[in-house]
Amino acid sequence: MMVARLEVKNLSKHFLGVQALQDVSFDLHAGQVLALIGENGAGKSTLIRILSGAHQPDSGEVTINGNPVQIHSPKDSEAHGIATVYQELNLFPDLSVAENLVFGAYPGKGVIDWKAAKREARDFLGSLGLNVDVNRKVRELSVAEKQMLEIAKSLHRNAQVLILDEPTAVLGGEDVDHLLELVHGLKERGISIIFVSHRLEEVFGLADRYIVLKDGKLTGAGRISETSHDDLVSKMVGREFTRGEREVNATLGETVLEVRHLTREGVLNDISFDVRAGEVVGVAGLRGAGRTELARAIYGADTYTSGEVLLKGKSLKAGNPLKAIDAGLGLVPEERKTQGLFTSLSTAMNIPLVSMLKDRRTSVSPGRDRRLAARYAQTLRIKLSDVSAPVATLSGGNQQKVVLAKWLEAGVDVLILDEPTRGIDIGAKQEIYELIHELCRRGLAIIVISSELPEVLALSHRILVMYHGEVAAELEGAVATEEEIMFHAVGGK
Repeated sequence: MMVARLEVKNLSKHFLGVQALQDVSFDLHAGQVLALIGENGAGKSTLIRILSGAHQPDSGEVTINGNPVQIHSPKDSEAHGIATVYQELNLFPDLSVAENLVFGAYPGKGVIDWKAAKREARDFLGSLGLNVDVNRKVRELSVAEKQMLEIAKSLHRNAQVLILDEPTAVLGGEDVDHLLELVHGLKERGISIIFVSHRLEEVFGLADRYIVLKDGKLTGAGRISETSHDDLVSKMVGREFTRGEREVNATLGETVLEVRHLTREGVLNDISFDVRAGEVVGVAGLRGAGRTELARAIYGADTYTSGEVLLKGKSLKAGNPLKAIDAGLGLVPEERKTQGLFTSLSTAMNIPLVSMLKDRRTSVSPGRDRRLAARYAQTLRIKLSDVSAPVATLSGGNQQKVVLAKWLEAGVDVLILDEPTRGIDIGAKQEIYELIHELCRRGLAIIVISSELPEVLALSHRILVMYHGEVAAELEGAVATEEEIMFHAVGGK
């Protein structure tokens, strides 16, 4: 029997009385992809940080090629051939692609032959199938190119075990496909990969085996070919998972939002549609199709060249979010951490912010705000230890619930959700879906923009498919298929 390249035996770790990992064991062989699955807070990050040298286990053992190793630091991890690519990429934005790739590869050398280094970088990236100009500054690269450069940097340092922490969370469309192709190629070269993702369709298309963590314990392991989507979700959430049917509200209300011939030169072209009370209109399309730009134009964050947005029959002033808020329109942005929340402030301070803006209120009442936050924490099932703790301490799903609470407290008739479940675990996704259905039943008009086609199909009464800044097709949600959406998303006629 072949010796495992990486073996973890009975690994345990606790923090301040909280058991983050408990007797976790698994192995990983050369050329295998192991899916590491679990909700936020399940112990995945703790396990990754132990293998990368950021944390030390309380007990247990790690072996590389059958030999026990001690990983006391990231340098030790690298020396043992382990590399970790986190969601927050570790690149120098003002250095070139070549400089980033070879950075740290020439320890102790006072002079570097940069001409040779660039040639080496070009050849190495080419061997991975990456066509990137090695002279470009990293800040000029797309998110997908930065992600692939980070992976290439790890492999350039001879990593044999590659840990990819949610590598596709910030990607969409073709970028995801390119990244997964790269991972397939690495697998064929014998690289061992631990792949962390909440997108189970990626897991089934890529992984050989899986392990599931819940509350720091191993709740499932095996071959990916011998399990199913629903079985994995049940192991993640600790209860039997039942797939909800598409919810189609048969009694829609009056038209609430009207978009008429909305055009922004070079970005949006003559877009028109309506949304009725109690209706979810999904917006699908590949990255760059204009989905987020449409949301920002409707909300007033971006101006537009021509056209009109009407809410309850009244025209909204272009490029004026405050007027949109006053009229009852809200936007949950794609980048919740930088555009939807003040992460250094508490949940209690975040939730009242939009209502304060709407009411032109300048004073705060800490006691009232804490009670308000506690009420939303209960009704939206926001998991937190203290409403006064910074929002940054919450998981992605709970942060998203705080953003939603902010708009619900302000009172909205129309809510635009841009990638509402990006980076959120399966359990929290289901809760967000249930909340969207409940808001529909209350009569809100909702626009859902998502890169995940199953999500668009599960939520939408109607689906607008965008292509190059235009609405290429309008489909009935009850009968639309992923294949039909993708056909129009890539320009099919």
